[in-house]
Formats: sequence, C-alpha cells, structure tokens
Amino acid sequence: MTPDATPDRFQDLAALFSDMDRTWDRVASEYGFQCRGCEDNCCFSLFFHHTHVERAYLISGFSELPRADRAEILAKAEDYCTRTFGPEDTAGAALEPASRKRPCPLLLDGRCRLYVYRPMICRMHGLPHELHKPGMPVIKGPGCDAGRFGEHAYVPFDRTPFYRRMAGIEMAYRDAAGVSGKVKETIAQILLSTGR
Repeated sequence: MTPDATPDRFQDLAALFSDMDRTWDRVASEYGFQCRGCEDNCCFSLFFHHTHVERAYLISGFSELPRADRAEILAKAEDYCTRTFGPEDTAGAALEPASRKRPCPLLLDGRCRLYVYRPMICRMHGLPHELHKPGMPVIKGPGCDAGRFGEHAYVPFDRTPFYRRMAGIEMAYRDAAGVSGKVKETIAQILLSTGR
C-alpha cells in the first residue's frame, strides 16, 4: 500500500512506521546487518501487542487480502493459539511450552503477508537499542544473537522518541474511535478476533 492509499485515521501511524523503518535501516546498515529470517527474529517470537491503533491497522490490512488467503491465515492463527495457549476447554493450559518459537501465522515462504501493516515491535526488533524512561536508569537491549552485535561498537539507537509518538497516536485514536481498555494480544489473537 502506498502512503497516499493509507486511510486518514492511520496517516500518523503510517508516518511513524516509515520513520521507524528508515532509522532501523540506517542503524542496521552501520552494523552491516541484514535480517535473513533466522528463528531468533520477530516472526518466530512470542510478542504481545498493546495498542488499539496498531490492532486496527493490522485488521484493516488483513481485510484487504483475498478471502482464501484470509481463511488460510486464520487456520494458522487458530493452530498458533492452540499450540501456544492450549484449547479453551483446558482453561488455557499450554499443550507445549509457551517459550517454544513458532512462526507467525502471517508468514508465507519466509515473508510477511502484511509487511506494510506489521506492528511496531516487528519493525524494531533485532538491533541493540536504548530506552529512556523518566526517573529510571537507561534500559539497553543487546539485539538478536544472529547479529553478533557484541563484536561491534554500539551504534546509538534510541527507541524513546518512537514510543512517545506512538503514545500520542494511540491516545488520539482512542478518542476518535471511542475505545478504551488495555490490549495484550498476539498477532494470531488479533486476527482471530475478526472471525471468519
């Protein structure tokens, strides 16, 4: 999807995502790092997503896929949730360890079918970074194992401005959409909420 085709309610989010992608690409380039789809990447990690606006953006992209593709993805999402959290009739008891890495239901041949719509954590994962929270020590993340970043000098990558912008976009979206409450869902759970 081109920026011009982005629905008005998602323009600010799309602009933020574009800025994130440019920054990630610049920092990765300075390390000489390319994500090659190893099992340490975001597509195989258990991530929860926490904003209503990202949830709605992902669903809007999903709704544009052909019906057969949506049905295939929902079947994968159902399997993902059952294997990660267990069937409903076992009161959420996991059939397999929750830490086990599983492919995101949006993956097809190693590529994300909703790449343009992917949430923030999918965009930011992998690189060493820092986060500044008021009144707290700086939080530093080492980056993924595949990057072997310990062999390189740290390239500054402060996620804080992106999180601040996301908080403002989320607040504006909640007001405009009349939604409230917390979000803590995987991509699979978000997709399953759309029904079949």
